[in-house]
Amino acid sequence: MTEQQVRRSFVNCSKGEANSATLPRDLGDLPWGTLDVLGWRDPKAPLRGYLVVQREGRPVGIALRAAESRMSARRTVMCLLCRSTQPGDAVSLFTARRAGEAGRNGNTVGTYVCADLGCAARVRTDIPPWLRERDPAEVGEELAAELRHRVEEFLAAVLR
Repeated sequence: MTEQQVRRSFVNCSKGEANSATLPRDLGDLPWGTLDVLGWRDPKAPLRGYLVVQREGRPVGIALRAAESRMSARRTVMCLLCRSTQPGDAVSLFTARRAGEAGRNGNTVGTYVCADLGCAARVRTDIPPWLRERDPAEVGEELAAELRHRVEEFLAAVLR
């Protein structure tokens, strides 16, 4: 996927906002065939994040905003996309402006997501203890499919 394709994929921000996004440096080297969800934080705007997924053969991106406050590291919190449990400061509330007129009117949707937006890697490497007796590749595929489904649901809420 090219830089231009990623920038054009964003459904909930203006062209100017999409053009100002700092994209991952290794965009051309990413394994697009096996990448379930591309997520990253903007190093130049720390509260901004982005998710890009393949939907019906084309990339669809969502611009996100992280909450300014962080949860306590002493609490255990679950990411609602990859369903991994982590210390509270490793999970953040992200909001996404809705697409179209609803977004222009200020309507947003939100969910708790891994603060680094690294859910795609996490579902394939952080196998829960109760699933470790099964084939890791099979479990990774199942968890990745569940992640794609939950991201699709979040994307549908943004597009409503």
